[in-house]
Amino acid sequence: MHISAKADYATRALLELACEPARPLTCEAIASSQEIPFRFLKSVVGELRRAGLVRSQRGCEGGYWLGRPAGDITLLDVLRAVDGALITLRGTELEELEYPGPAAGLPGVWRRVEADAAAVLGGVTLASLLPAREARQPAGNTAA
Repeated sequence: MHISAKADYATRALLELACEPARPLTCEAIASSQEIPFRFLKSVVGELRRAGLVRSQRGCEGGYWLGRPAGDITLLDVLRAVDGALITLRGTELEELEYPGPAAGLPGVWRRVEADAAAVLGGVTLASLLPAREARQPAGNTAA
């Protein structure tokens, strides 16, 4: 399985946003903090915004926030938002894949690999990746 730079950068950007849920961050700040090329990050954040994983506001008080709580965003959400299908074979989605003769069972193996990867990625949220000291409560909430 290949994890794209887009998926890696998108996840790292979202983790930066998850650390400070009450205040917006600029692409410049995220790119600098995570050592991500700014122009590439800008396009990735656009895809995350279209998928509803981030929201934005323009202006001097603007920037980006998570579109949903960090506990509601999984790695699977992120990968699908920026890469589409989780696994493809030479550009073909696995559900469309068929082989003749003795290789007929192989597409089923690839589909199981995809299902297992989706189960793992779907079980990991942004919140679960944050160290306890980084997971801060939004303004107005207090930890018990």
